Amino acid sequence: MAAARSPFTLTEVTVSKTLSLPSLTTPSGRVDGGHSQHPGTLPAHWTRSSRRPPAPTSASTDGSHMNIRPVPFDHPDAVKLSDEVQAEYHVRYGDGGDATPLDAADFRPPNGVYLIAYDEDGTPVATGGWRSRDKNAEGNEDGDAELKRMYVIKSMRGRGLARRMLAVLEDDARAAGRVRMVLETGDQQPEAVALYASSGYEPCTKFGYYREYESSICLAKQLRS
Repeated sequence: MAAARSPFTLTEVTVSKTLSLPSLTTPSGRVDGGHSQHPGTLPAHWTRSSRRPPAPTSASTDGSHMNIRPVPFDHPDAVKLSDEVQAEYHVRYGDGGDATPLDAADFRPPNGVYLIAYDEDGTPVATGGWRSRDKNAEGNEDGDAELKRMYVIKSMRGRGLARRMLAVLEDDARAAGRVRMVLETGDQQPEAVALYASSGYEPCTKFGYYREYESSICLAKQLRS
């Protein structure tokens, strides 16, 4: 599938509305959403079997000015937050972190993007990215955008930043011509499951590195009506 130009090739976004939606976030394509739930429990309804780039905006959350901008996947700030993501994965799953092979080129526009949110002091506080995935042996479909490394540092959780980051990534993938956003999370991340469920994601056929694992939860959301 030919990829359109990502709006993040030349732009950055400053979060302009107050981030008031509840959201607690853990790592990666794995994010927390502020809803209490026991590990392994899925939302009840899951048991039933115009392209527009995001407009630059600005605002503050509790007085902190949030600036979301694209960076290379191997940028020092991205590496720092990714290490924190992996540490949380290890605590939750005891397996050393997400072993999915990732390459910096995967997140290079127009085939993907990697974003970091900075506070008013220039401190990196949140991260997330997407990469293009088309039909392959791991279960992806043509037009997929795979969400990876969604994460908010502990001191900034509960302010809606994860939800805002998710929306910006969805808009960017849509503008780049992707058809569906997909992600893999796990049964030890109930907050992530809750956030994605409340954002319109539904269970899909398992894909990716952990598709054979019982603990893996794969979700998808159509980006085009």
